[in-house]
Amino acid sequence: MRTVLMVAEKPSLAQSIAKILSKGSCSTRKGLNGACSVHEYMGSFTGQNVRFKMTSVCGHVMSLDFIGKYNNWDKVDPAELFSKAPTEKKEANPKLNMVKFLQVEAKGCDYVVLWLDCDKEGENICFEVLDAIQPVMNKPYGNERTVYRAKFSSITDTDICNAMNRLGEPNKNEALSVDARQELDLRIGCAFTRFQTKYFQGKYGNLDSSLISFGPCQTPTLGFCVERHDKIQSFKPEAYWVVQAKVFKGKDSPLTLDWDRVRVFDRDIGQMFVNMAKTAKEARVDSVTKKEKAKQRPLALNTVEMLRVASSALGMGPQHTMQIAERLYTQGYISYPRTETTHYPENFDLKGTLKQQANSTFWGETVKALLSEGINRPRKGADAGDHPPITPMRAASESELGSDGWRLYDYITRHFIATVSPDCKYLQTTISFSIATEGFTCSGKTLISAGYTEVMPWQGIAQEEALPVCERGDMFTVDEIKLLEKQTNPPDYLTEAELITLMEKHGIGTDASIPVHINNICQRNYVTVESGRKLKPTNLGIVLVHGYYKIDADLVLPTIRSAVEKQLTLIALGKANFQQVLQHTLDIFKRKFHYFVDSIAGMDELMEVSFSPIAATGKPLSRCGKCHRFMKYIQAKPSRLHCSHCDETYSLPQNGAIKLYKELKCPLDEFELVLWTSGSRGKSYPVCPYCFSNPPFRDMKKGMGCNECTHPSCQHSLNSLGIGQCVECETGVLVFDPTSGPKWRMACNKCNVVVHFFEQAHKVQVSQDSCDSCEASLVIVDFNKTRSPLPDGETQHTGCVFCDSAFQDLVELKHATMRHPMHRAGGARRGRGKGRGRRPMGRGNPKKPKDKMAALAAYFV
Repeated sequence: MRTVLMVAEKPSLAQSIAKILSKGSCSTRKGLNGACSVHEYMGSFTGQNVRFKMTSVCGHVMSLDFIGKYNNWDKVDPAELFSKAPTEKKEANPKLNMVKFLQVEAKGCDYVVLWLDCDKEGENICFEVLDAIQPVMNKPYGNERTVYRAKFSSITDTDICNAMNRLGEPNKNEALSVDARQELDLRIGCAFTRFQTKYFQGKYGNLDSSLISFGPCQTPTLGFCVERHDKIQSFKPEAYWVVQAKVFKGKDSPLTLDWDRVRVFDRDIGQMFVNMAKTAKEARVDSVTKKEKAKQRPLALNTVEMLRVASSALGMGPQHTMQIAERLYTQGYISYPRTETTHYPENFDLKGTLKQQANSTFWGETVKALLSEGINRPRKGADAGDHPPITPMRAASESELGSDGWRLYDYITRHFIATVSPDCKYLQTTISFSIATEGFTCSGKTLISAGYTEVMPWQGIAQEEALPVCERGDMFTVDEIKLLEKQTNPPDYLTEAELITLMEKHGIGTDASIPVHINNICQRNYVTVESGRKLKPTNLGIVLVHGYYKIDADLVLPTIRSAVEKQLTLIALGKANFQQVLQHTLDIFKRKFHYFVDSIAGMDELMEVSFSPIAATGKPLSRCGKCHRFMKYIQAKPSRLHCSHCDETYSLPQNGAIKLYKELKCPLDEFELVLWTSGSRGKSYPVCPYCFSNPPFRDMKKGMGCNECTHPSCQHSLNSLGIGQCVECETGVLVFDPTSGPKWRMACNKCNVVVHFFEQAHKVQVSQDSCDSCEASLVIVDFNKTRSPLPDGETQHTGCVFCDSAFQDLVELKHATMRHPMHRAGGARRGRGKGRGRRPMGRGNPKKPKDKMAALAAYFV
């Protein structure tokens, strides 16, 4: 019997599709990577009985990166990244072992059906999957077709079954357009980012950004925010004057009238009009017009509009909105959330989709009325040829979706119902008055039928006080006429919704990537999100944009990126050559990069005004090993140490606190050690500032502290303080923290496992001897006489943390990020450790952890 492998983009999607196609009769097992399940069932394919295997990936299988040596910032000229630096595809998440997992499942399969998301990124992942599995699949018979592509827009029985019955082929051109975008963003972004990060972080100490990044889309996005900031700063308020009149008739309340001239910018002229109007005691009605108007129902919902509304009305950021929308889609509540289309296809089942909402307590009555009276044909929008508009696919409740999930679903559903509802109709009445020579008007709206605003009440016509009944020629008494002074106001900072509109208008990013670019400029500390989701540029963001304008405005204006996006679209349509577009664009940006490097002094002049030199930043902390003077600790991101005498800067571990470590020195370079800690419930370890940036041994990498140092005799190194191999991760070692007393602990030097032991012990030391059973280093523990938990009143004991019965109740496993210790049951705290793994003085292969400690580890997976 032949086998069909089917691959979806996410595990939850694979489960839903398998359930629909197998009609609930599939068996499920875990894949070898632990993240993806495999659903198997029997069925028919191309007229033959086959075995189906449905599984998934977790997004992209591969990612593009430079080969090893070109990832070294210190040894590679960023200019080489444009052409000389070779790239390679690496596994996007090596821990998932996705390629091996796919190959194991594909071995012996005859056909593959690709159920990846139906957009350009999905097409790209199709070919990543094919590259992994085709070498191990069975060879086709003759010209037999073995690769199929499913096209679908929602996770419903109808859509999935239709997709299975109309299988096509993956689109190579769309996949190539993604390859081109990835390579352009990698080469251009890395070259500019590396250069300006090293240049400015080496000169200024208070930039407060760990990476001064550049992105072909990210930078124009920031440019829009700074452009609005500049308009606000340069705005000069201007006084203007308005003539306001109030009139009344009989006992009616006075009406406030609007002046036909609107406003004047000269006070004397305004006063002249007031004086002329004041000669009349009555206002004459010149005309009364009544006009029926309609407020149009909305177009069908696409991604950009969903992001705009989520930000402006729901207070949800674009990145967060997309994450929620994707979850709603994979759970089958809405259709595919990445679409540019605002027009329903002719065969779209509007009535069937609407019927699913008939029992809702929120809009059920409106839906039933629509179904009985007949639905309205939606307005004709734009068909981008990708996916149908975003639509609810089944009924839901708040308890099913959670707070934010429900709020987004609620809006999507109301928007859909509004698209098939009647327009909102109202009567607009306008009364024109003459007071002497001046004309005034007042107007009001009266609702005729709510239409679609019944489900979107925030767009409804506000209830207004009724205008008095009058006819042409009627006279009203003038109550007052006065001159009001007002001022022009500056524009406000861009909201996320306005920024999304600008990005769409100028072709910056795609419906899928717009949230990513906005999120990036927030993460990089280029803008802050203020109340009302307004984006206010920081000093760093402003200086960068002004610097780009000063050197080369093309780097920040949307024009070049917009042109590149059009070329990428042509690649996707098969109308442009991948290699030619790539090379042409890289040539342009390479020339711009060289000019930028030569002209960097122009941006530096702006930096000098806003930021402090690195030598004048920070507080003295530890001594330099070269000149023995104090180095300054710079706390702003990225935290680092700077020696102003040697003019050297040394990196430090991030996202924690740094303090001096007992004035102890590294035996290799005489630099005073510092202690990094993530807090009282977290981890801490000593760091040599010099070794952290300049690894002293071949088996060490940049960014390693003393808890990973393989120095054979240093008292702070892994060799002296390592106790046993981590019970959870494969590569980590549990290292004793000698600063942690009296709440003693050891922590993994790779993951966030922390083991607390011997609380209130007077002294804890790591012995040079090892456990005969598990090869972990023994520990020597001293307790005070009055508080010793050891049997028979003993105060000192040497033994294995994992194996010694005297220690079994004194050890507990935690996670550094957890607030509370894991619940301990029975003797589940004990177990076997792994060997310390002293590389220079190796003890052979350490033994695997045994049952109880392994069970502890399994609890956290």
